[in-house]
Amino acid sequence: MPSSVEIQRLIDLADADAVLPGIDAIFFQSSNTQSFADAAAKEQFRERWLGRYLMHDRRWAYVALAADGTAAGYLIASLDDPALTPRFADIAYFADFKHLTARFPAHLHINLAPHARGQGTGSALIARFASDAEDAGAPGVHVVTSRGARNAGFYAQNGFTERGATGQGPREIVFLGREL
Repeated sequence: MPSSVEIQRLIDLADADAVLPGIDAIFFQSSNTQSFADAAAKEQFRERWLGRYLMHDRRWAYVALAADGTAAGYLIASLDDPALTPRFADIAYFADFKHLTARFPAHLHINLAPHARGQGTGSALIARFASDAEDAGAPGVHVVTSRGARNAGFYAQNGFTERGATGQGPREIVFLGREL
């Protein structure tokens, strides 16, 4: 990780709201979805994959701060089992993975600004969250991605292994778990 990047919990920042626009920018820049029918659809997308975590799980939100204080990346997470937690009921594949989420209930989403990729920042974010989640008693953490996605190698380097899959062809989703 570059020495000019510092990993902080969002709740520990004196002015956490000041970095939220940077987190939003990284979120949309990193997303596979780049166009939306309208502003409401864009906000619904943000709420589903970022906003609910910032609202309900801010304790598990981390930011990689560049030397100038701007966000170079972030990790948002929850320790709540998503197959059992009503706020995640709109994500259908969690029902398919219910047998796995009991063992790996914590889950995360991570994104980095392009200039921060390939420098260890993402691994540092995962290490920080994994340590804190383990200290809080989580037995395991998971991520869900598409089969063959470019991020699969990154997760493998960070201790995640495939534990299950659902769907077929280009819509196949894989569950990657890591014991804590």
